[in-house]
Amino acid sequence: MDNKQKALELGQKPVGQLLWQYALPAMVAMVASSLYNIIDRSVIGQVVGPEAIAGLGITFPFMNLSAAFGAAVGVGASTCISVKLGQRDYATAQHLLGNTVTLNTIVGFLFMAVSLIFLDPILRFFGASDVTLPYAREFMQVILLGNMVTHMYFGMNAVLRAAGKPRHAMYATLFTVGCNIVLVMAFVWWFRWGIRGAAFATVLSQSLALCWQMWILSDKRELLHLKRGIYRLKADLVRNIIAIGVSPFLMQSTSCVIVIFMNNQFVRYGGDMAVGAYSIANSMVMVFFMFVMGVTQGMQPIVGYNYGAQKYDRMMRCLWLSIAVATSILLCGWALSMLFPREMARIFTTDPVLLEMAAHGIVLDMLVFFVVGSQAVITNFFQCIGKVKISIFLSLARQLIFLLPMAYIFPLFWDLDGVWYAMPASDFIAFSFTIPILIWHIRKFKSYGQKDNH
Repeated sequence: MDNKQKALELGQKPVGQLLWQYALPAMVAMVASSLYNIIDRSVIGQVVGPEAIAGLGITFPFMNLSAAFGAAVGVGASTCISVKLGQRDYATAQHLLGNTVTLNTIVGFLFMAVSLIFLDPILRFFGASDVTLPYAREFMQVILLGNMVTHMYFGMNAVLRAAGKPRHAMYATLFTVGCNIVLVMAFVWWFRWGIRGAAFATVLSQSLALCWQMWILSDKRELLHLKRGIYRLKADLVRNIIAIGVSPFLMQSTSCVIVIFMNNQFVRYGGDMAVGAYSIANSMVMVFFMFVMGVTQGMQPIVGYNYGAQKYDRMMRCLWLSIAVATSILLCGWALSMLFPREMARIFTTDPVLLEMAAHGIVLDMLVFFVVGSQAVITNFFQCIGKVKISIFLSLARQLIFLLPMAYIFPLFWDLDGVWYAMPASDFIAFSFTIPILIWHIRKFKSYGQKDNH
């Protein structure tokens, strides 16, 4: 069966070819998504105004929190599917697909309902002022109404990658991005629907892509396909999904907490324009970090499959190669940010005050950007092999143990710059912790004859 052969290739093809085969489509998709975000924010900043950019920045925690619940299901399920395919347990993999659909529907609906009921208080808590609240509210009302679609769209993309269809996952993302760009230009630039138009564009494009994903997964010739009898939740499968998914959930939800705190710190020390500058700097960081996310998404089915198949040499080769690629990418991003910060900021705004603050923030935010890639890859690696506690620790240490106190203490000495300094400082310290933990675990892994992970 051709589809089974595609899954078996994860344990047979040279690792370098596999990582290229899986990571390249993921990187293309993630970078395309990042470029859409730049265009989206650029159109909003140029057409609606700098206050709208600040209002959009307030919604980042909301988007992160929604992504956290989506990742708990999508990443957890896709990792479980990869391991089951490696074990050639195709029946369980099929039921994991059905449970993914059911869980995404339930979680997406509950998140939408609760968030819409308490929308204004939540946005105030996230740092919205009287000026930025109307923009944030208009955007999130539409996004939340389409929340179930968003959860399902990202979940099905993860399943497609796990099932040996990285190109199809890439095509879904590219279609979403292209459709999004066209609709944003139409709704915001042409029809002047403001920030609400950008939200409509996002939901509509994801809805169309989801229809195509479901059509692919409805094909009975596929190794994994939608059919009757797989949607009823099974306690053991749900536990496995959540056990793996709790790591990315905590990563994303912690990011939500951090962005809330950072927004409030930027408002406190620099006002609404500082929040806008933070939004712009974050957008530029994500442009380059999306490449790394593509690498981690590409390595996930390879590591998961070979771990399940007990092919540990191939698993480790994939890890080291992923670290090398991620570090090289972010080194390029670091160099560009140091050389052309004003040009980067100018993409989003022509307002002189916001432009100056954003350019300065980009430089400070990305001072040690080149060490972030390896930390992200290693954290994802532990998640892929089921070492959830280590993955959670490495993620939370960077954000809660290091960044949060630094973002509170540093401004007491360096005012607004202190908020910016906290980010590269926490990145470097987290990197310094991650490498020894990986080395220790690999030695322990080998000393037990590669058996202690079972």
